[in-house]
Amino acid sequence: MRPKTPSESLTILTDLVLPGETNYLDNLFGGELLARMDRACSIAARRHSRRIVVTASVNHVAFNNTIPVGSVVTIEAKVSRAFRSSMEIYVDVWIEDRQSGSKTKVNEGIYTFVAVNETGRPVEVPKIIPETDLEKNRYDGALRRKQLSLVLAGKMSTNDATELRALFTS
Repeated sequence: MRPKTPSESLTILTDLVLPGETNYLDNLFGGELLARMDRACSIAARRHSRRIVVTASVNHVAFNNTIPVGSVVTIEAKVSRAFRSSMEIYVDVWIEDRQSGSKTKVNEGIYTFVAVNETGRPVEVPKIIPETDLEKNRYDGALRRKQLSLVLAGKMSTNDATELRALFTS
């Protein structure tokens, strides 16, 4: 199976925030944003694996800024690391300034997807070869994040979480 670069899975979704998608303060509902992020991550995971993919977890979402009605929202997702059958997808959310067109990052998230066959059984996915400094940082952090998730779920002992232990022993 040929390894791939994160850019091969890059997915960009751009949309407008409509009044029916906002709360009482005229800002995008958090759940609506999560759904958009999930769709972008799903496409990125499918592009990487070329298989059916399912959301395994939402590992992190930061609602750093509100997204007002009428905003143009761009969601960029790409695979940051691939394991045996799972993929970590990092997603960034940007809004455009209405006057200048400049983009500001307002939110981010990290999702995990698993590639499955037609019967729902996990299947192997290609490895990732990060290229940029940001991709390399996200790639390196993915193993620590995975180990932390496994430790918190009781599926890995802290003794086996070598990447996490290294953070505290160096």
